Amino acid sequence: MLRTLTLLPRFPSYISNSSSCCRVFKRKMSAKPAAPICPKFVSLEVGEDPTTSLFKDSRFRVVSYNILAQVYVKSSYFPHSPSSSLKWKARSQAVLTDLKNLNADFLCIQELDEYDTFYKSNMESHGYSCIYVQRDGQKRDGCGIFYKSRSAELVLHEEIHYNDLVTSVDYDTSSVETEDNDTKDQTSKATPEVSVKATNNSDHGDPNDPRVRLKRDCVGVLAAFKLSNPSQHLVVVASTHIYWDPEWIDVKLAQVKYLLLRLTQFKELVSNKYCCTPSVIVTGDFNSTPGDEVYRYLVSANAAAESSGSPYKLCSLYGTNGGEPPFTNVTPGFTGTLDYIFLSSRGYLKPVSLLELPGPESADIVDGLPNLHHPSDHLPIGGDFEVLRFSSSTKLHEVEDDLVKLKIEEQKD
Repeated sequence: MLRTLTLLPRFPSYISNSSSCCRVFKRKMSAKPAAPICPKFVSLEVGEDPTTSLFKDSRFRVVSYNILAQVYVKSSYFPHSPSSSLKWKARSQAVLTDLKNLNADFLCIQELDEYDTFYKSNMESHGYSCIYVQRDGQKRDGCGIFYKSRSAELVLHEEIHYNDLVTSVDYDTSSVETEDNDTKDQTSKATPEVSVKATNNSDHGDPNDPRVRLKRDCVGVLAAFKLSNPSQHLVVVASTHIYWDPEWIDVKLAQVKYLLLRLTQFKELVSNKYCCTPSVIVTGDFNSTPGDEVYRYLVSANAAAESSGSPYKLCSLYGTNGGEPPFTNVTPGFTGTLDYIFLSSRGYLKPVSLLELPGPESADIVDGLPNLHHPSDHLPIGGDFEVLRFSSSTKLHEVEDDLVKLKIEEQKD
């Protein structure tokens, strides 16, 4: 069992006996400056598929990255990290170098702070436009999407504030919809710092009060883009950060259910407004490990919703192409996978490559993150996609494309 870091309300200190958790800490890291790690995207293509028809030059890249908000960077939180890797001047440039080297058309970012003072202007100088939503309350970080202006046109976007769940609670009951007793018992036995986390969470008030319990100040952003490549396809992209505490699985589930509800509504809005069937890509730090309740709901339980009228079903980009990585978050208190890219299983997108992640023996991660190689405690994930001329539906893409162009032009007039 992995030990957790105490008194760190920000950390996703998930305790698990899952194979997705592993130790990678072996020796003290040198404090010498290190060159940035060059990202490598590994091809998924094994030859031409005669049954698929792709648009030429339609490839685009999506990356999701929790960059670690500077407001959470303290030596007491990361005693294993070289002190020079935690200083804002060095970290900010290292993160910026990472974002530039990833060369993504869409960068979906979590724990994004210093947006107005640093990231916005710097990313714009590299050809990116930006959408940003800050967390509620006194939180200083949030979620954003940086997109290359030459690669896509933003046609619609919405913010998600999970605090909106508070207004959906039936206050005649004493609690929100929670996990069953077996899940509660297992969680309590698995986590030794229950009292510490309960104290942190109760800072907002009585944690048994739904109005307190659901008010976690978490956010997300939904955006619809028209690709500038020959496909002119519309893609809905989401970036979100789900609540961290493993004790509060009910809150996590409530948030992802709200995410899928808002996603369904947003996709329907885009479909009706532009007479098309947009593809869907959902990215973020879900603070959930493969196979847990939140993950299962996202990739399988929502199939039940599909039968009752939901227009989509999600699948994991990595999960359906060789399996989830062994970890995306690496600290002495926890090493496991928390970050995912989900996409609509029926649509116009074909994954053609995945961003390769380091393995447990990689020298650049053996002492934990952040370090001189990686400026965040999370690793970026991503993939390249190409656009199919036809989806699994019978609609012709060319007909939809003409309608999309017409609708967008009408909106501009």
